[in-house]
Amino acid sequence: MKLRVYVDRMSQPSRAILIFCKTNGIDFEEVKVNLAKGEHRRPEFKDINPMNQVPAVVDGKLKLFESHAILRYLSCAYPGISDNWYPADLSKRAKIDSVLDWHHSNLRRGAAGLVFNSVLAPALGYPLNLEAAADAEKILIYSLSKIESVWLRGNEKFLVDGLQPSIADLSLVCEIMQLEVLGLSERDRILGSFTKVQKWIENVKHSTYPHFEEVHALLYRAAEKFQGKEAVKPLHGLESKRKEYLKPKL
Repeated sequence: MKLRVYVDRMSQPSRAILIFCKTNGIDFEEVKVNLAKGEHRRPEFKDINPMNQVPAVVDGKLKLFESHAILRYLSCAYPGISDNWYPADLSKRAKIDSVLDWHHSNLRRGAAGLVFNSVLAPALGYPLNLEAAADAEKILIYSLSKIESVWLRGNEKFLVDGLQPSIADLSLVCEIMQLEVLGLSERDRILGSFTKVQKWIENVKHSTYPHFEEVHALLYRAAEKFQGKEAVKPLHGLESKRKEYLKPKL
């Protein structure tokens, strides 16, 4: 039975799974789960992932959720996957695992929290929360600075290996790409001073071409729509208040 991948392309980890599968030539069926329509809460999906989140996969009798676990599994279970993605060398693998574990408590808290509380919340039935967005931005800026000072401190193209991408590069870059929803000016304001991060993002895009851009096409279109909706306008109208929240905490 063909691998089934349950995703919403607006979901950062969903995109990472899709790009990985496409880049590595894994034969799979994409099953779309529309989060905005609440399809992740349907009983039939809960049978696949009792946490009601995407992504999830079904591979034969195996039902698996959590994107990092899925990326690890696919790297090991499917033949022909280049070793750089999740090396057989346990010391290299441990370094990748450490980045992935760090991701959830740091970069994801910052990037996802900022985007959700300043733009996406109304689309999912929640109010905007500027204070929470400001707190998330602080975590995001800290996380980006750590990526540059710890993993990209030299001339490394990628986080762990330096010369080739791993599942950690793919997961973290897909997370940062969610900032597209904020609009170009906001995204550039946040990423502008992190030149190593920007080069790293381009390296990951290039190493997964053309799949990276194809999978992100929906996000780009959604970003354009969000910039024209009333839901996003408070982000700009309350810019001075956002600075008030951020200033004393930096």
